[in-house]
Amino acid sequence: MRRFARHPTDIPIDVKVTVLPQTANPACSMTTVSQGGLSCEVDCKVAVGSIVDIQIDSVSPVYQGSGEVVWCREKGESYEVGVRFTNNEEAFKSRMVQQVCQIEQYKNLVYEREGRLLDGDQAAAEWIAKYAADYSS
Repeated sequence: MRRFARHPTDIPIDVKVTVLPQTANPACSMTTVSQGGLSCEVDCKVAVGSIVDIQIDSVSPVYQGSGEVVWCREKGESYEVGVRFTNNEEAFKSRMVQQVCQIEQYKNLVYEREGRLLDGDQAAAEWIAKYAADYSS
């Protein structure tokens, strides 16, 4: 049984694997996020145990932290990587996960009500402009 519930998402993130050259660290999209960590798709295989720097600009305030790769699976021509958060800022991580879920709900609501199909970046930008100030209080 999982310790933390996973939430599907396509919010763009920046993951840098510290053992790879800078050119091998493209931005990727999260596939799931939980209070314990996240998974994302990357272009190259990443060794289990690698330390990664994580930046998520789509939440307010921007999340910056680090993680450890706990699994890496081939997925077609890319790889899906599981990353466990390694810092102890549990309250902030929980808040970040809640915010990502709110953005996903907003994206779905906009599609249902307006017929607009937003990607993760667009949904995050609109949600932050409309609701982030209220959310942070």
